[in-house]
Amino acid sequence: MSAESAYQAVVDRLYALKPVGRAFGLDRMQALTAGMGHPERGFPCVHVAGTNGKGSVSAMIEAILHAAGWRTGLYTSPHLVHLGERVQVDRVRLTEDEIVGYAAEIDQAGTRPGADPALAPTFFEYLTAMAFLQFARKGCDIAVIEVGLGGRLDATNVVLPEVSVITSIAMDHCEILGDSIEKIAAEKAGIIKPGRPVVLGRVPAAAERVIRSIAAERGAPLVSVAEEFGDDVERYPSTNLEGDYQRWNAATATLVGRLLGDRWRLTPQVIARGLARVDWPGRWQRTRVGGRLLILDASHNPEGAAVLDSNLSRLTRETGRAPLVVTGVLGMVRARPLIEAIARHAGEIHLVVPNQPRACTHAELESLVPAGFGGALRRSEVAALFPAPGVCAAGGPDDVVVVTGSIYLLGEVLRRLQVT
Repeated sequence: MSAESAYQAVVDRLYALKPVGRAFGLDRMQALTAGMGHPERGFPCVHVAGTNGKGSVSAMIEAILHAAGWRTGLYTSPHLVHLGERVQVDRVRLTEDEIVGYAAEIDQAGTRPGADPALAPTFFEYLTAMAFLQFARKGCDIAVIEVGLGGRLDATNVVLPEVSVITSIAMDHCEILGDSIEKIAAEKAGIIKPGRPVVLGRVPAAAERVIRSIAAERGAPLVSVAEEFGDDVERYPSTNLEGDYQRWNAATATLVGRLLGDRWRLTPQVIARGLARVDWPGRWQRTRVGGRLLILDASHNPEGAAVLDSNLSRLTRETGRAPLVVTGVLGMVRARPLIEAIARHAGEIHLVVPNQPRACTHAELESLVPAGFGGALRRSEVAALFPAPGVCAAGGPDDVVVVTGSIYLLGEVLRRLQVT
């Protein structure tokens, strides 16, 4: 079997994995890390949870640590184009050969004699284990670990971090995390460890009360962006990532830098330098296709839709014209506020269906477009809109194109454009 075939076989197998026992819980991950000799204990880390912003904040913290000269690990999800993007050391992603090798090693740890079949790892647990192994073996000085879903029962919650971070709290994944802000906040706050400091980003008052209570119970000192920086975003740290919400994220990352402080050589100058060099594709990412501006922005829940609304308004003022928007979303609850925001600003909307089982159909998306929308509304496909590398067939040569919605949609577009 060729290396390429071996890699594809592993990827297909991992994607097909379904939990044998409970879908969520730490039992499987605890058994797996024990079977591997606890690689998660081989490096210090920062642990980042939140409804929105946790990927951007993770990238910012990594950039700050990298600017100080440390060898950094970064674990995030999902990926845009390449599976190995999820696990990076000094921003070099996991190779296909490494994925194949680590999968075999994890297979062995998960099927050792006497192992409980109910504890067979899931797809996300495999990738989390790969991250732990890679960071330990590559000699990372420190790693930034993004929570996959929730916090308390997430597979990443076997680490003992230097700092825990909660970036934001909003209503998302309610069927898993709970049907109230307070319940979701409690799940996210499950990453708080006794005596380890916590950084709190922008959260509703009800969520803040829950998080502060859990931090106090665990003797974990807490600092918040609102307390340290106030409400005026102009006072917030700057970053090369666009949007006011990224300045909130930059403030969150700055507080992490301050807490890590002297031991990690994180001076104010180093923090500022790191924030000016953040690499985080797919978040209001500007590129050019066929000579015109294309913006790619993952936005997939109500809080993200509010940010998109602000960004589209600013873009219209900047360019003097309504953008052409390509969108596809997973789930009607997520799609409704996103479509409403898009309809307030777009001159033309192309509805697409991402290649995911939970993706909204064209008809479902059409049903959410407000009756008063006066622009053009079209059913489209990614392959038709982006037929070749560097080509966008949507609209005319003067149109600004925004691709937004599911991160899986952005990945499909980037693969066709070969932007990453």
